[in-house]
Amino acid sequence: MREADLDVFASELAKGAFAIDVREPDEYAAGHVPGVRPAPLSELGAHLAALPADRPVYVICASGNRSAWAAAHLEAAGFHAVSVAGGTSGWVRTGRPVVRGTDARAA
Repeated sequence: MREADLDVFASELAKGAFAIDVREPDEYAAGHVPGVRPAPLSELGAHLAALPADRPVYVICASGNRSAWAAAHLEAAGFHAVSVAGGTSGWVRTGRPVVRGTDARAA
């Protein structure tokens, strides 16, 4: 399982990277990185069919713990997964934008 810091993640997102947020729905709605799709850890298996197999899947959570776990499991399932170090909390601390509410583009 690979890990990306917030600067790399931001750069990859700007280029159209595919990313999922594995926090629970209430956490996601409270504030998430723009363009990141919800895929709660508790339902991750149900989202596998929507994940691309031909490019990296960036995985973010609040701090990096759940995303590391999810990325390792996605790697074991054959995906190229990258955990985002620092998570959404780090994203907010660095002054980057967040979106509140839900996003219809669920993974």
